[in-house]
Amino acid sequence: MHQDVVRRELLRERDVPGGHNIELIWQITQFALGHGFHTVLEGILDADRYGGMLADLSVAHTGPQHWFYLHAPFATTVERHSTKPQAREVGVDQLRSWYRELDLLPNGAETVIGPDSTAEQTLARILDTTQLMDH
Repeated sequence: MHQDVVRRELLRERDVPGGHNIELIWQITQFALGHGFHTVLEGILDADRYGGMLADLSVAHTGPQHWFYLHAPFATTVERHSTKPQAREVGVDQLRSWYRELDLLPNGAETVIGPDSTAEQTLARILDTTQLMDH
């Protein structure tokens, strides 16, 4: 589930430290993992806000885990943002205040996929690493 769906649509909450969405994301992810689902938690998860919750998920789940960080430099972020409906509401200055360059978790769990990786290359790398297509 996309974290923005939980935060913006279900809870109608801004992305703030200690927000209710963090616990709900943890609960939804724990539920899916606990019931044997292949689970993808996707979103812009600021390490300062979400790092503790992500670390807790990692410790609680004893099965296979794969963590990926899709790195997009700020210029790429602005370019992609301009294609979204929110581009009219959120300008470049606001994006700049939110942007965190290589906002990685302190445990080094993530595989960084660089901006030069095409969508096809990225998908192939994730499928190869997770071996999800082998199941």
